[in-house]
Amino acid sequence: MANIHPTAIVEDGAVIHEAAEIGPFCVIGPEVSIGSGTVLKSHVAVAGKTSLGVGCTVYPFASLGHAPQDLKFHGEASEVQIGDNVVIREHVTINPGTEGGGLLTRVGNNCLLMIGAHVAHDCLIGNNVILVNNATLGGHVEIDDFAIIGGLSAVHQFVRIGEHAMIGGASGVETDIIPFGSATGNRATLQGLNLTGLKRRNFPREEIHALRKAYKELFADEGTFQARVADVQTNYPDSTLVGTVLDFINGETKRGFCQPE
Repeated sequence: MANIHPTAIVEDGAVIHEAAEIGPFCVIGPEVSIGSGTVLKSHVAVAGKTSLGVGCTVYPFASLGHAPQDLKFHGEASEVQIGDNVVIREHVTINPGTEGGGLLTRVGNNCLLMIGAHVAHDCLIGNNVILVNNATLGGHVEIDDFAIIGGLSAVHQFVRIGEHAMIGGASGVETDIIPFGSATGNRATLQGLNLTGLKRRNFPREEIHALRKAYKELFADEGTFQARVADVQTNYPDSTLVGTVLDFINGETKRGFCQPE
């Protein structure tokens, strides 16, 4: 039997694991699923077809699964999927998907969403991602594994942020950020590579060296960007990190790529 505080409201149909804990004054909708070891501290509102995995912790006044802030949304069935070991701090909001974006908003495993972070409709967030206080994601944003979005930053709808990228605080991100990139600014520009993150993740020295050389070639002044991409593809056929960046660049983009100032 799950540990459910007597002041909590859990509607019929909700699936609460017997090892979950629902704190005071939480409100849980009828299509919600909550996994083993997940704890809702208090005053948490979970609505719609929202699932939380194993070992999550949700702090007071978080709002998960309520209708998206999209005027095109007309109540269509959509979902929020939250993975395992995710920490969701106070006043975080996560909205479900819409018909225009696949009807799914997903947060991967081991993520940390700090106070006031907002995940809009149809966002797809990878594993081990950190959204610092009041980071805001527009609709359809995609964030890959281990990326960090600084506090008070705003990411434009449809932007992609590559794995291990770092966005500085109070940045406005309007274009895609390459994997391992570091960007900051009122309208964010690429500042270089997230070398601190690369070293912390224990990537091989020779791989980091190759990536640094490839970065300089990609964002040199000579030639077109596509021509430089082709040259880098030829020059670094065996580099895993460079290959990751090239795969990202060759993927579909709706916003273009963030460039150095």
